[in-house]
Amino acid sequence: MGIAMKLSDYLEANAVPYDVVKHPHSGSSMQTVRASNVPAQCLAKAVVLEDETHAMMAVLPASRRLKLGELELSNGRALRLASEAELKDLFADCEPGAVPPVGVAYGMETIWDDSLMEQPEMYFEAGDHETLVHMKTRDFIDLMKGARHMAFSAQMDEERGPLY
Repeated sequence: MGIAMKLSDYLEANAVPYDVVKHPHSGSSMQTVRASNVPAQCLAKAVVLEDETHAMMAVLPASRRLKLGELELSNGRALRLASEAELKDLFADCEPGAVPPVGVAYGMETIWDDSLMEQPEMYFEAGDHETLVHMKTRDFIDLMKGARHMAFSAQMDEERGPLY
């Protein structure tokens, strides 16, 4: 499949330099790290959250876990993980579970974690489980066009899992 159509159109419209990195099929961000030999702190992942009115994308490094309580406090609303069915509707041009962390390309409210700025380059899912987009971090952040950012993650804790 390669790069999802909406993402491809968005990258082209913004004239951001990038390259495509192919890797063996993977089913999670940490599997992608192993399959592609990309450092976990350089792989941006998307966590799609919802409340009763709309969806929001949180973008953070694969090496970190989301602190949901901090996002809820800063947004003043209760959030939950979007279901697989909701993700399928929101990202119809992507394979299930391969959400590109560029919510703006999908018209979605996006917030990114400040720890993304710690790396000079970034990789992220292109819309399938075998393709990454690679670019300079400053270009990746530029793609977020006005998205809010804050610290809302912590280093991954193997016992607690990848999200909370």
